[in-house]
Amino acid sequence: MYTLYYLPGACSLATQVVLHELDQAVEIIDKRQVDDFTAINPVGTVPVLVDNSAIGRQGAIHREGAAVILYLLDKHKNTMLPVTGAVREQAIQDIMFANATMHPAYGILFFIAQNMSDKHTDEQANKSAFEAAAQTITRLWQVVEQQLEHKPEKQKFLGGDLPSAADIMLTVYFRWGGSFPVEIQIGPHTQEMVDAVLSMPNFQRALTAEQRQSAA
Repeated sequence: MYTLYYLPGACSLATQVVLHELDQAVEIIDKRQVDDFTAINPVGTVPVLVDNSAIGRQGAIHREGAAVILYLLDKHKNTMLPVTGAVREQAIQDIMFANATMHPAYGILFFIAQNMSDKHTDEQANKSAFEAAAQTITRLWQVVEQQLEHKPEKQKFLGGDLPSAADIMLTVYFRWGGSFPVEIQIGPHTQEMVDAVLSMPNFQRALTAEQRQSAA
């Protein structure tokens, strides 16, 4: 069994979805319910995964979203990460693009909201900052759209016929855009991919688990 420390709607949501897709039991804990979360992760970020099956009384602690997901996909048989070859290399590249490129781009929106959106900040400067960040994110989604365009007609995911970890991660980040006064554009193939991931039973299961935990 695993323990996953999360924040509602954060990138840890992707880890929980992956765990459900792997049919692994998981206990989720809101990091805000932990008295000293930095004792678990010194940088204070989620996800943090504890593998309770690992050797050691407290289990093995894994940090950093992409590393956590790759650990899980390498440990458990799945369809989200090919075992060998060029398709595996592409799948890893897609995961890293999601984690190291798209995620930080959305992170700029959070930074602006937390540090510029107040009465002491010039309203036009604030608006311009949001627009610039949105334009950057839109350009990144164009990269995703181009990649999906080159898939065979019936393959709606970056991973082909079935959703990959990168599809799940990118969909989690896509949801963040609705929290900000920005317009982020995505192409039709990307919209189809996002809609398909959002409708996955295990995606909805993860959302429900977070909501239930937060309401407890």
